[in-house]
Amino acid sequence: MGGVAVLARQAGHKVTGSDAAVYPPMSTQLEQQGIALMQGYDATHLQPAPDQVVVGNVMTRGNPAVEYMLNSRLPYTSGPQWLAENVLRDRWVLAVAGTHGKTTTSSMLAWILEYAGLKPGFLIGGVPANFGVSARLGDSPFFVVEADEYDTAFFDKRSKFVHYHPRTAILNNLEFDHADIFENLEAIKKQFHHFVRIVPGEGLLVVNGEDENLADVLRKGCWTPTEFFSENKIISNASNWRSENVSTDGKEFTVTLNGESCGSAHNNLLGRHNRLNALAAIAAARHAGVPVAQSIEALKHFKGVKRRMELRGELNGIRVYDDFAHHPTAIIETLSGLRAVAGSARIWAVLEPRSNTMRMGAHKQQLAPSLAQADKVLMYQPEGIDWDMQSVVDQIGDKAGLLRNIDDIVAILVKEARPGDHVLVMSNGAFGGVHQKILDALKK
Repeated sequence: MGGVAVLARQAGHKVTGSDAAVYPPMSTQLEQQGIALMQGYDATHLQPAPDQVVVGNVMTRGNPAVEYMLNSRLPYTSGPQWLAENVLRDRWVLAVAGTHGKTTTSSMLAWILEYAGLKPGFLIGGVPANFGVSARLGDSPFFVVEADEYDTAFFDKRSKFVHYHPRTAILNNLEFDHADIFENLEAIKKQFHHFVRIVPGEGLLVVNGEDENLADVLRKGCWTPTEFFSENKIISNASNWRSENVSTDGKEFTVTLNGESCGSAHNNLLGRHNRLNALAAIAAARHAGVPVAQSIEALKHFKGVKRRMELRGELNGIRVYDDFAHHPTAIIETLSGLRAVAGSARIWAVLEPRSNTMRMGAHKQQLAPSLAQADKVLMYQPEGIDWDMQSVVDQIGDKAGLLRNIDDIVAILVKEARPGDHVLVMSNGAFGGVHQKILDALKK
């Protein structure tokens, strides 16, 4: 929604917005764009009456602003619908969907197009370091959008991505998530197939060739040319894009297309998942006319995304990272990528289970195994979680602890972390500013 606000502002509209507990980097971006932000959802925020209210999907009936909007018969729409009608119409849309990696892959793709001189527009659920903003209108037909499967609004329960009508679509992976929205994995597959149905026959699907669930989606019907990407296990025999000859730290690899080498790539990001993200971005950019060699060169200059394995600082030889991981698979991949460069050095995993799915306990059986590669685990139990997080800590064993106070987490790290340690903080929220608190305490 912050990105939609930025696009509306760039299109020349006067934009104001209401939200609760906004934190960087989005709050900073909104201020820099001259967008007035009001805390909370008071009905007076909609006075005088705006020409259009764009409603975010966290808004529900009973919310004071929503009730006032409906009672006053103010014109309203959803963020995805506004985007489709005001920005995406007549654009070549490159949409990135999947349970994991949407933000990073979208950022890579937008940067490759930018590096190639195509000046794309984009809307991304994070802030790519190469651009410093999460959204812009762009100066060309090309528009990259992070295509989320979450529902659209309280009045439109379809997944957001069905509004985007892409010509090029990436399907990164598919797992069960968003337990507050979807009953089961089959319900998510159904929405993904709705997405597949709207990609034109002259378009392109770029699909993870290792993902059984995506293969199942395609078996329901596919009317668009498809290219697959993979590294290890290949489900589809038609896997076109591969990453091979991977270096020990995982950052150097050969890109192959149909068995032929396209060149040696350098990826500044850690982990196998980011090599797959890179392959997907290269394939999608090629569909938009960017030569593979140019995409490989662009990747060398890709700076990553804020809050995606972002190194927040290093003090006393202790590195502190901020990562958005909030699903067991993402935790595994993130830890695996860090382990490849950390070697035998200690890794502290500091986890806040903040997503709705995590808070409901839907992934509690997978949490302990997902943290296996960490040497020390500090789990934070925020208020409002009614499942037994101690059971996860017990499964992990002596190397894990459960904390209910952020200052206690900081105190333990200051006391026990030593030079050479890597502190990986994982949450899809602000986590009480724990990253900076750790760095400040280490400095003292």
